[in-house]
Amino acid sequence: MKRGKKYLEAAKLIDRSKKYAVDEAFDLVKKISFVKFDATVEVAFRLNLDPRKAEQNLRGAIVLPHGTGKVSRVVVIAQGEKAKEAEAAGADHVGAAELIQKIAGGWFDFDVMVATPDMMGQLGKLGRILGPKGLMPNPKTGTVTMDVEKAVHEIKNGKIEYRTDKVGNIHAPIGRVSFSVEQLRENVKTLFDQLMRIKPTTVKGTYMKSVTVSSSMSPGVHLDEDSLRARV
Repeated sequence: MKRGKKYLEAAKLIDRSKKYAVDEAFDLVKKISFVKFDATVEVAFRLNLDPRKAEQNLRGAIVLPHGTGKVSRVVVIAQGEKAKEAEAAGADHVGAAELIQKIAGGWFDFDVMVATPDMMGQLGKLGRILGPKGLMPNPKTGTVTMDVEKAVHEIKNGKIEYRTDKVGNIHAPIGRVSFSVEQLRENVKTLFDQLMRIKPTTVKGTYMKSVTVSSSMSPGVHLDEDSLRARV
C-alpha cells in the first residue's frame, strides 16, 4: 500500500523495535496525529484466540471512564412504559412496529439499537439487515434488556462494544487525540483489565500477544502491556 508523505513522516518518529510504556505511547500517538480533525484513538489487541471455538469468541460491552469523545445516537425498540422510560432517558428515537418498518425500508440514522426482549421476535426478521452492520441488539452487550433506562444512559456515557474478529483480534475506540494522556491511559486500562478477566480457560500459551494504539490514518505504536499491568 502506498503511503502519503505525512504518514511516512509520522512513521519515522516511531521505533518499530520498541514497545512503549503506556504514557509514552499515548504522548507519541498525540504527537504524530497529522489530520486536521480531532482524530479517534483506537487500540488493537492481538490475542491468542480461535474464534471458531465458542468459548474463545469473545463479545461484550464496557463503559469507559472517560467515554470515547462521541455521543452515540440511540434507537430503542420498545412499547408502553418501557418506551416512555427510553424517551425520558434520552434515547434519540423510540418506537415499536412502525419504527421496525422504517428501518426495514432503509433508515439507519442511529449508531446503537436497544430492544426489550418482547420485541426481539419482530426484530428477528431484520437480522440480515442489522447483523452485517453490527446493529442487531444482543444480550451479551446489554442491548437486549428490560432496563432500557440504564442501557441508554451507559451508551450515552461512553459504553463501547468489543468482539473478536475472524483472526481473534479485538479493535476498539478509546478516545480522541484531544484527550489527555491520563484519560487515554485509564480508558485503555479499563478495556485491558476486562479482556484479562474474561480470558478463556482453554487458551494455551501467551494470551495477550501484542497491543497497538493509533489515531485515525496514523501509524500504530506498540504498547508495552506490562506497563498497563503495573498501574493500579
